[in-house]
Amino acid sequence: MNLTAEFNLRDLVRTIPDYPKPGIMFRDITTLLGHANGFRACVEQLARPFLDRRVQSVAGIEARGFILGGAVADRLRCGFVPIRKKGKLPAKAIGQEYELEYGIDVIEMHEDAISAGEPVLLVDDLIATGGTAEAAVKLLRMLRADVVGATFVIDLPDLGGSARLAKLGIACHTLMSFEGD
Repeated sequence: MNLTAEFNLRDLVRTIPDYPKPGIMFRDITTLLGHANGFRACVEQLARPFLDRRVQSVAGIEARGFILGGAVADRLRCGFVPIRKKGKLPAKAIGQEYELEYGIDVIEMHEDAISAGEPVLLVDDLIATGGTAEAAVKLLRMLRADVVGATFVIDLPDLGGSARLAKLGIACHTLMSFEGD
């Protein structure tokens, strides 16, 4: 079965109503990750627009961005850089705050993870409001990375995350979108 068409990949995403709170339709990609052909097609589609770009590193946002980012880095034959929650990295790290619905959080990366001017692709599973992705872009730019783009499995366009990254000059590539979420 060919699973490269968007509607087939979309069928592998499980929707869980009222999680984590009433009114939220949670888009769960673990069902997609658990499907060998679906996972392979997903990674291929995430990487495809960047195959001819000079990407030297993929930066993945904790936690599902690690799974996808590592696979995309392998496909692009480049390194992988984890962007983690505060306090999880063992060496000297730099951080960037971002707003949550209920406060402020911080993401970090090792200060020596990339070199100035290095072309980096940002990867995560989903872009919603874009707060975490925006913080990741700012963090990468603190290290003077050349952020060549961002790629996500799912876009929730009504929440404005892709538009938020566009304002930073970052083009978003997504495999599917769910309106009204």
